[in-house]
Amino acid sequence: MTHLSDLLYLAHRVPYPPDKGEKIRAFHVLKHLAKDFRVHLGCFADDPEDEQHAEALKVYCASVVIVPLHRKQALARGLAGLAMGGSLSEFYFRDARMTRFVAETMARVRPENLFLYCSAMAPYALPYARSHRIVLDMVDVDSEKYRAYAEKSAWPLNWLFRRESRALLGLERRAAMAFDRSLFVSDAEAQAFLARAPEAEAKTGHFSNGVDLGYFDPGHPFVSPFAPESTAIVFTGTMDYRPNIEAVEWFTKEAFPLIVRAHLDAEFWIVGSNPAPSVKRLAQQRGVRVTGRVPDVRPYLAHAGCVVAPLHIARGVQNKVLEAMAMAAPVVATPAACEGISAVAGEHVLVAGTPIEFADAVSSVLSGGAAGLGQRARARVETEYDWPRNLTVLDGLFGNTASSRIRESRLPQAAGEAVFGVAS
Repeated sequence: MTHLSDLLYLAHRVPYPPDKGEKIRAFHVLKHLAKDFRVHLGCFADDPEDEQHAEALKVYCASVVIVPLHRKQALARGLAGLAMGGSLSEFYFRDARMTRFVAETMARVRPENLFLYCSAMAPYALPYARSHRIVLDMVDVDSEKYRAYAEKSAWPLNWLFRRESRALLGLERRAAMAFDRSLFVSDAEAQAFLARAPEAEAKTGHFSNGVDLGYFDPGHPFVSPFAPESTAIVFTGTMDYRPNIEAVEWFTKEAFPLIVRAHLDAEFWIVGSNPAPSVKRLAQQRGVRVTGRVPDVRPYLAHAGCVVAPLHIARGVQNKVLEAMAMAAPVVATPAACEGISAVAGEHVLVAGTPIEFADAVSSVLSGGAAGLGQRARARVETEYDWPRNLTVLDGLFGNTASSRIRESRLPQAAGEAVFGVAS
């Protein structure tokens, strides 16, 4: 029997079930690492429903600790940390119970390797940076997200977001220099980070997300959730997340009325959990439907006349776009929603920026003017976004002995291909 070495995996959210962006990548990485390591998982749950998933995670982990996090208390702690010059994100997830779990696991198990998901988890590993092999998956440049929030907000939120952007960038840079590798979801995201942290170039890499191609398969039979007379335009996402909220508000107010002029039977379906009050109010507009959480998004994607991703604040790779493409659905998206995705505008997705452009693109799809777009999108995902292939990048990150260091490797780089090494 092969002896597996131990690895400590820290995540800011419970990486299960893999049903939304921050959990999808974290889960597939965990599943991949579990093939070669005895994984000891420590993660937070600021949603009480997530605490029930410990048993499911034990299929992949030698041990699992889920630390409950009270959102209001965590936010108060984060704001206090920001006032003291630190990062709100770091202090939101600063918790004595997690510190104790890390210390006890390091002493009891003595793992040689640590994997961190999200920059907010970096402080827990900084004390071990000189003696252990540590890889941080930042995924996105979160400091840039807060900078974008600042640009779109009024005082005092713009001041708060600018301050968080600066403080979080400081943490991201310290972590990148302390750890063996910092990874991002795309070359574009890695380059965005290196523009602000050029000193970390030799320690920065990226690998692409994937899609569960067997699960998101348009060949499966799905019963339509829509009325026969309806022409459905679909958006999917977690609906208490600011970029998603702003996206559907923009589409509903700016583009959808233009579409309805040409397609009287068009309906806009907002499909996703935890719709914010402002999202629920959109259902008061004629033709707008807000579902809340659904057990399976695939029927909505499979029977959509068009899937839209009208995001104007977006970081990294949008899983919602990849999943729609995998389901061979025709997608209309803003440039921001397509950044980091290996898709050719007009061939795999339609890209539009202004309300008129967006409405014209959706109307073209609904009128049959984008024949073959969904099929070409599915083929692109099959080529570029296979999880098992993209995750092989991780296989070269960890050595087998305490004295070995991460070996440098450079894989052939092509558009959309997962690459490890210095981002280029």
